[in-house]
Amino acid sequence: MPSSPVLQKIGAVAQRSGVPVKTIRFYCDQGLLQPSARSEGRYRLFDQTVYDELALIRMLRALEIPLVTIGEVLKARRSGICHCDELKGTISRKAGEIEQRISDLQQLHGELTRMLATWQACGGRRPSHPPLASAASAAPG
Repeated sequence: MPSSPVLQKIGAVAQRSGVPVKTIRFYCDQGLLQPSARSEGRYRLFDQTVYDELALIRMLRALEIPLVTIGEVLKARRSGICHCDELKGTISRKAGEIEQRISDLQQLHGELTRMLATWQACGGRRPSHPPLASAASAAPG
């Protein structure tokens, strides 16, 4: 006889996943996550698949994929029917944006490195400024 899946309350899922309870509730409210059941006290209960789904959500959010698209990805994943062309295009565009950012940062790094290489040391001394009283007495009057 197969054992029933282990279900966990939202607090346990949050602790294990590192995702705050408030965020998990938000994902549920947005339809991204679906509790497997509810306890007698109406607490959300999740099975082990929640961890893979949270990891996928985090990865897609890091790519700045809109929540609506993430919801579609999760729905397709759960149903086993994938319409991946749109997601593939979105991820491809994000990869291009990241490549451009890397290129821009490498260029900036080169400029900063060149600037530091030509930097003239001041000898560690601050330039001396005349005291305020001396500057005031030297002013024409």
